[in-house]
Amino acid sequence: MKVLRVYLDTSVLGGCFDSEFAPWSNGLMDDFRAHTFHPRLSDLVAREIEPAPDGVRNLYAELAALGAEYATISVSALQLTAAYERREVLPSKYRNDMLHIALAIIADADVLVSWNFRHIVHLDKIRLFNSVNLELGYKPLVIHTPREVTNYGSD
Repeated sequence: MKVLRVYLDTSVLGGCFDSEFAPWSNGLMDDFRAHTFHPRLSDLVAREIEPAPDGVRNLYAELAALGAEYATISVSALQLTAAYERREVLPSKYRNDMLHIALAIIADADVLVSWNFRHIVHLDKIRLFNSVNLELGYKPLVIHTPREVTNYGSD
């Protein structure tokens, strides 16, 4: 069976330390440790966690040590982000959220996980992102919360 490539945005790492999201974020981390899923990280996540607490940065380093693959901020990712902006999927001030989607697409992730309910894990936004993806010849992106992806709590 193919191991799913899971792109994590920054909220998932921070979620490991938030009582509301910790069970599922930490469950997903356990799934990565068990090699149930293969993590995808990005330059953007690395940049966003620079001011984060040590625990968040340590989780990022652990994922890197587990063999995470990296999506770099490339011309293709920036062009796709610009297309999202032109289509007004999100206001320009949320460019990093759009860039996370573009990076996951360019990295050929099977799923993007996030706790960002306003701009990423939101049905209307997912449909808009995917309409742009399809128009430009990319596959649609599956977007879920860690709770919907992790094996934590399943019997």
